[in-house]
Amino acid sequence: MSLTPVERTALLTVYARALDSRKPRSILRDTWADSAVAAIDYDFAALGVQTSVVCQTALRAKMLDDRVSAFTAAHTDAVVVDLGGGLDSGFYRVALPPTVDWYTVDLAGVSALREQLLPANPQSHTVVASVAETDWAAGIPADRPAMLVADGLFAFLTEPVIAGVFRSVTEHFHRGELAFNDYGQFGPISLAAFKYLPQQMFKDVGSQLGYAGFKDARHPLSWNPRMQLVEEASLAHQPEVDLFPRMLRFATRLTGRTRAGARKARILRYRF
Repeated sequence: MSLTPVERTALLTVYARALDSRKPRSILRDTWADSAVAAIDYDFAALGVQTSVVCQTALRAKMLDDRVSAFTAAHTDAVVVDLGGGLDSGFYRVALPPTVDWYTVDLAGVSALREQLLPANPQSHTVVASVAETDWAAGIPADRPAMLVADGLFAFLTEPVIAGVFRSVTEHFHRGELAFNDYGQFGPISLAAFKYLPQQMFKDVGSQLGYAGFKDARHPLSWNPRMQLVEEASLAHQPEVDLFPRMLRFATRLTGRTRAGARKARILRYRF
């Protein structure tokens, strides 16, 4: 298995989803992730993935799945585009209409691993490309309603690259939505945690961070005024938080009571 450092961040995500799937009170129930982890020769335990990361990773994926499900139910001729999809099995989790096509866009190494691990399906397509390039969407139909999702991607890109993605979306696709997970703005404490905490997962993520983020969900509109903010949903306010372990559930609900705390883990959705 030959992956670049940024591609290896997909291993953290798939492992967190696998750990969630093993719990009696699973949030995402992503058994595909557990099968993928079993098939990959890698020391996942060395990542030191914390329970809070497992729960948040599963919940944000479920929130994105729910939005994909709603969009494709309303637009049965849609295309779904998973930006930086890595080893994500969203295609297999969401009950798609048979007329919807799903495109997973990612780099060559992780795309090859994905092709090895996940079963082929005529509705599922892998696009080997970097979203930093302007032509990443060239092979995806432009005239169908498009639901674009990005889970755990934008924190690893620089702001100019993210702004370019926002512009390329509306330059290529005629209409649709873009939804992604967001962490608000990383402060000094968060950045120090990535650097100094002993768990390997923090070092892997911290070494690849490209953007400290933003507080105001309207900030991306400065990148592309053709986008319209239609939703800002905090993970802390979701009913699935009841499935978190007791102390984590209490801490999450408490954090969500403040505006600053609520935006530390959120799903943002834009329409164009």
